[in-house]
Amino acid sequence: MPALIGLLLLGLLLSTLAPRLLARACWVEREPVLALLVWQCLVVAVLLCCALGLVLAASAAMPELRALVFAGAPHGVEAAYGLQEAEGWGRLCAAVLAAGGVQTVLALTREVRTAKALRDRRHAQLADRAPELPESIEAARSRRERLVVLENVRPEAWSLPGPDSRLVVTTGALQQLTDRELAAVLSHERGHVRARHHWLQQFAQALASGFPGVGVFAAFRDQVAELVELAADDRAARRHGRHTTALALAELNLDRGVFGSCPPGLAQSPKRVDRLLAGRPRLSVPHRLQLTVAALAAPAAAVLLAFAPGLHSLL
Repeated sequence: MPALIGLLLLGLLLSTLAPRLLARACWVEREPVLALLVWQCLVVAVLLCCALGLVLAASAAMPELRALVFAGAPHGVEAAYGLQEAEGWGRLCAAVLAAGGVQTVLALTREVRTAKALRDRRHAQLADRAPELPESIEAARSRRERLVVLENVRPEAWSLPGPDSRLVVTTGALQQLTDRELAAVLSHERGHVRARHHWLQQFAQALASGFPGVGVFAAFRDQVAELVELAADDRAARRHGRHTTALALAELNLDRGVFGSCPPGLAQSPKRVDRLLAGRPRLSVPHRLQLTVAALAAPAAAVLLAFAPGLHSLL
């Protein structure tokens, strides 16, 4: 059972060591999109270790499944995995991993349903406050991110993702922001919608809620929530300038008291403003390529580890 043990050890190593390394990395805020890719590759690698480990463990526990998995494999491949001698241990591992898989599916299904219900409710509330919105989704699909203005003295802006996505701003924001600042805010929100950040956040939230004791999934959820904002900030800054984007962000949050002593949950806005004003350069292209290759190597290592005994037997 070397492949199964190797997959479990690799998954444990990735879920414990990699998040600590990413937390200490100084390049994350400079490359939020790349950091999102690294986190996704890390989580996919951990899930692959569990899924492939489940297949091997179940194959060891059930001869019928083992015959199906190795059907058509060359002579000696099945024996190279040593599954025949580990039926009892394989049954235990398969039960644990299968329970985790079921929990993941249930958590993801619950999160998708909850998010859809919340999105539908917010769209309905928006339709009540802005009755000029078209009710037909088909009509809305012909336009990308329709802009909606709401009567509210508080300066706010947000996006409602989905097939009938909306960019919402209040009259308070229109009065407080300049034209360039408003364009930067809309570019930020448009970045969330077009990059499908809500899908990534739902997936991260599902893993964190499904496995509350697994640190890598909790860290993934927290990092995604922060990095998608930085990525949207960068999109707006590239189009409208860092100073304009920083001023717009500051104007929208001045009356919330986040630029003084504030709770930790509200402390991200001043950090984002400082980051935009600092204007630190991006990583060099070779450095970005190295990090991308390293990120993609994590899920590739899980796949290679699962197939290593079979490939070795053919040499």
